[in-house]
Amino acid sequence: MKCFYLLLFCILGTIACQINPSLEQTVLPKVEYKMRGLSFVAPPKTFEQNPMPAVQAVAADWLAIIPYAYTSKGGNRVRYNESHWQWWGERPEGVRASIRLAKEAQLKVMLKPQIYVPGSWTGDLSFSNEEDWQKWSISYKNYILPFVAMADSMQVELFCIGTEFKKTVQKREQFWRQLIQEIRQQYKGKLIYAANWDEYQKVPFWDALDYIGINAYFPLIDKKTPSLNNLKKSWKPYQKTLQDFALQSQRPIIFTEYGYLSVDGCAHNTWELEAKINSLNINEQAQANAIQAILDCFWDEPYWAGGFLWKWFPNNQGHEGYFQKDYTPQGKTAAEVLKKCYSQ
Repeated sequence: MKCFYLLLFCILGTIACQINPSLEQTVLPKVEYKMRGLSFVAPPKTFEQNPMPAVQAVAADWLAIIPYAYTSKGGNRVRYNESHWQWWGERPEGVRASIRLAKEAQLKVMLKPQIYVPGSWTGDLSFSNEEDWQKWSISYKNYILPFVAMADSMQVELFCIGTEFKKTVQKREQFWRQLIQEIRQQYKGKLIYAANWDEYQKVPFWDALDYIGINAYFPLIDKKTPSLNNLKKSWKPYQKTLQDFALQSQRPIIFTEYGYLSVDGCAHNTWELEAKINSLNINEQAQANAIQAILDCFWDEPYWAGGFLWKWFPNNQGHEGYFQKDYTPQGKTAAEVLKKCYSQ
């Protein structure tokens, strides 16, 4: 009799899915493992000592390695490794050394080549004529594809195809799909794109990738030191939207970047705070509360696969002169919060 009911259940389930195929897409498989990541700032010069023990000390097990290139505002070229301005850690030899040390320390790696636009933002990058677009797209591929080959040869687990190209991903979908296909031909790892928090719902090619990547700088509370409870309440609407989007897309979500400056009001419009960093007061507790809240809110979400804290300075190299106010938790109250959460 049990076999009869089991057979009947399977038949009815098959019929239901044939009538409404979307029924089999109503549950997103639970992500059991959470990436405990740090965004590794490329150092300006070679490592004087191995930076990985400090990474392991906060229980991180993933690193995002980020070799920056730049496009000048209004320019149509990606400029990379052309002169002395490129830091050692961003050049191919520095990237290889960073990956090698991470692997030796049993850390996994996301390789994340990233474009910087001085005086502007990558999300605003766009071109009014086809010639400029073609020149830029060719130079972008020339920049990124050697890193794809490096990632494959060094068995890098995750590769990020781009970061915060808000306008171009919507206007040039076919370019990005073709780039993804080309990367797949030579790289065996997983692929992701890092969308800004306000653009991820408009990215048209998530179906071609393995993860939804979001730089999670969602504005929360405009208070000097928001409480942990109030921060968690502010996350609730975003949690619902993200859950629905993961279900709709049938992809897990990774926070390709998340983090907070250690200053007053750090849980609100982060991009505005960076512009006036020198006038802001140091506030380690605000940063610690914000990091605690985001990890508390998302750690048990079944669609969330983890994230990469922005940012971490190896051997304290590479900061811009305001270390005590910067995003890093190093030497701050947030370091213990991060370690406790990542040790779960």
